[in-house]
Amino acid sequence: MRHPQPGSSSADVSAGRQANRSARELVGREHELATLEQLLETVRNGGSGTILVRGEPGVGKSALLERLIGSASGFRIVRAVGVEREVDLPYAGLQQLFGSTSDTIDVLPPPQRRALQVAFGLSSGDAPDRYLVGLAVLNVLSEAASVQPLLCVVDDAQWLDTETTQALAFVARRLGADTVALMIASREHVDDFDGLPAMHLGGLGIADARALLDSVVVGRLDEAVRERFLAETRGNPLALLELPHALTPAEAATGILGGSSSLSERIEDSFRRRLEPLPVDTRRLLVLASAEPLGDPLLLLRAAVQLGLRVEAADAAEEAGLLEIRERCSFRHPLVRSAVYRAATQLERRQAHGALAEATDPQLDPDRRAWHRAQATAAPDEDVAAELERTAVRARARGGLAATAAFLERAAALTAEPARRSERALSAAQVKYEAGLLDDALTLLTTAEIGPLDDGQRSWVLLLRARIAFTERHTSEARPLLVEAGRSAEATDVNLARLAYLEAFHAAMHDGRLAPEGMAEVSAAVLACPPPQGEPRPRDLLLDGLATRTLQGYAAGAPLLKQALVAFRRETDLPAEDTHWVFLATRVASDLWDDDAHAELLARELERARQTGALAALPTLLDTRGTSHVIGGEMEEAASVLDEARAVREATGIKGHGDGGLFLAAMRGREAEAVTVITHAAERAAAHRDGLGLAAADYCTAMLYNGLGRYQEAMAAAREAGEHPYEIGTSTRAVAELVEAATRSGADDVAGRALERLTQISGASGTPWALGVEARSRALLSEGTVAEDLYCAAIETLRGTRLRPELARTRLLYGEWLRREGRRADAREQLRTAYESFTEMGILGFADRAQRELAATGATARKRTDDTRADLTAQEVQIARLALGGLTNPQIGAQLFLSPRTVEWHLRHIYPKLGIGSRRELHRVAQRL
Repeated sequence: MRHPQPGSSSADVSAGRQANRSARELVGREHELATLEQLLETVRNGGSGTILVRGEPGVGKSALLERLIGSASGFRIVRAVGVEREVDLPYAGLQQLFGSTSDTIDVLPPPQRRALQVAFGLSSGDAPDRYLVGLAVLNVLSEAASVQPLLCVVDDAQWLDTETTQALAFVARRLGADTVALMIASREHVDDFDGLPAMHLGGLGIADARALLDSVVVGRLDEAVRERFLAETRGNPLALLELPHALTPAEAATGILGGSSSLSERIEDSFRRRLEPLPVDTRRLLVLASAEPLGDPLLLLRAAVQLGLRVEAADAAEEAGLLEIRERCSFRHPLVRSAVYRAATQLERRQAHGALAEATDPQLDPDRRAWHRAQATAAPDEDVAAELERTAVRARARGGLAATAAFLERAAALTAEPARRSERALSAAQVKYEAGLLDDALTLLTTAEIGPLDDGQRSWVLLLRARIAFTERHTSEARPLLVEAGRSAEATDVNLARLAYLEAFHAAMHDGRLAPEGMAEVSAAVLACPPPQGEPRPRDLLLDGLATRTLQGYAAGAPLLKQALVAFRRETDLPAEDTHWVFLATRVASDLWDDDAHAELLARELERARQTGALAALPTLLDTRGTSHVIGGEMEEAASVLDEARAVREATGIKGHGDGGLFLAAMRGREAEAVTVITHAAERAAAHRDGLGLAAADYCTAMLYNGLGRYQEAMAAAREAGEHPYEIGTSTRAVAELVEAATRSGADDVAGRALERLTQISGASGTPWALGVEARSRALLSEGTVAEDLYCAAIETLRGTRLRPELARTRLLYGEWLRREGRRADAREQLRTAYESFTEMGILGFADRAQRELAATGATARKRTDDTRADLTAQEVQIARLALGGLTNPQIGAQLFLSPRTVEWHLRHIYPKLGIGSRRELHRVAQRL
């Protein structure tokens, strides 16, 4: 074995040994090389960038990476290579990258540092949020790049573990002023990398392919045969370089490549032929190296000793151009590794994995040792299965769901006892579901059902099948399965039964408009279920209240639901399995017109998510927080948190859309913008059979057209939104929109029925919000002093809340009534106050309506200006506000998923736009933010 000279880095050695080969292999890649050089130049000038290179095996991706490394003078280089047999080990790829940057972990903010240490198995703790790990990686790379520009190179990304690809995708989307170049090569599509700047690497042009072929062909090749060979290889550089050495006489005579069905398999065949003349020990050493993903020469040496192989066996492998052993073991090409492994017999593979297991330190790397043991085992073995199960526990603690599921699945396969095998298969199915591997989860559920299951396990099977159906948006299938799971669990685990019913209610609520009988079915099952074991939890009170509301009406369910909100507000340290239901609790708070509970629960959960790094929950929380700001008339704050929600989704790839943007657009009242947003939301909801989404679109349409004074359209939308009482959180508030639209449309009978329902709601709710809106709505159907007293009472009630839009709308309606009564001076006072309030809040539709009414009294209004923020972008506004609030650059970066250096870069651009020179002067321009 040869070793590098002292002081040389792995990147330096790699670049040097590849230089001559890359020069020959990079024929015809001038455009691609220019693109890569531009990337490096951008980073040298203080920028950053990412390029994803896609292409078939052998097309030259690895050669491009090596050329990029060779051109990166002045850069610090970190790299990782995906290995097929490492794909299930969590964060294995990141650990490769961090080998030379681990010293920077200590400078991270505590939540990020803990997340990364747990992910790497350096400390224990709760499984880290995968996106918090991504933010930690971003900051580690940014910190490393603060000393000198950083080139991060990742090859064979299709074989990286899921946790690594998610972290890299996060980093790629959030690089800013970090002087980092990220280069990723993959032969297959990787979902996490969708949307990244991509370069597709195809075959060489015919002239370049011919030149490359001629550089390796010894002797004369018939022209017709040459052309046929060029056509068969499709310009693939590795095929052009390797296959001529392995041509059979028939292939050399005809140019027709026989045998394998794909070009990559044909290239593998050529590498396999190189194995045949090698000594037996050399072939066994190559199999050992192909099964060892780390490229650790000392580990390979220890395993070779286990198999009785001589170290000299490596010389023949190097001379054959298949393997190089220096400070790392590296194959000539990834296809060599796969060719060697696939050429080996099952026995040879098991022997190699067994030797690697024995050579792996059980204290330093227990997970890889367990995995090698599992691969070395052909027959059921409880000892190996139990070790895999322990490994799964460690993987789960690090947040590696895919790895956990893989370990449990293999453990089940190695389990002989039927009941134990079913138990492990069921556990693996649960984790597969959590990891989003739904087809695999269904397969494992089928395996679990083959063996004996007790009643509790059968209930879990039903519950998992239902959850999978709901995740796949088959809510009509999920609901009856969840009800069946609940009934099955009642006799053995009431708490599990009630959890199933709560999930069934959630599914039925989404599907309610299209299948209204589902809500009644679930509610009846809930009320027939035994009470919870022990003290009722907040979610138990929530479930009972929802069931009562559905079957017995709003007024009957309100007391129980109020108790549930009190319990959720009191329980500041909810268990993880209950925090999910806080979202439903906030919807109930809206349904009860309880703005205080709505705002408090949201603020608390948002703070919890930030502190714990639960970034996966942030988009929904931020969207809902945006709605809360809209309710309070805080349009700019709503826009800011909704921008943050979009930033999280962009950074993490989390899909989905919340209602916050829908409510903001409707309340602002810019018709073209609002109609576009509402139409898209309604189309998404219809496509997903989401009744709640349809209800939100109808409600926002009613609010929009009431603001624009188009009452017939508002009435139609409000009737649709309000006639489905099980659409909790929307239908009750739509009733108030219906009263206003119907009275303005002359449909007093419709308005009267709606007011009757609103009165029942406000009586059961009893909050200032509900009572104020009910008084305002009753005034619309009243006359004389009764109407005036009601308007004044509504104003007085709402004045003591944060609900500024409701107060302004009440003043608008009162002013309109006063004008019709001929009291122009009194009307002007109310209408001007309403107009100025709407204008200040940015509620433009209602402001225009107030302005028209004011003009009808003979008065004029100050011209509205929409924006005074010196052309700051939405992200710049967020950063400036957070800096004004006293947050440091690392704190701002943690909240907006940027590195501190990128935050500082933005601030340097913000100050000139605001006409100030530093952070200390932000208070002078606070009103412009």
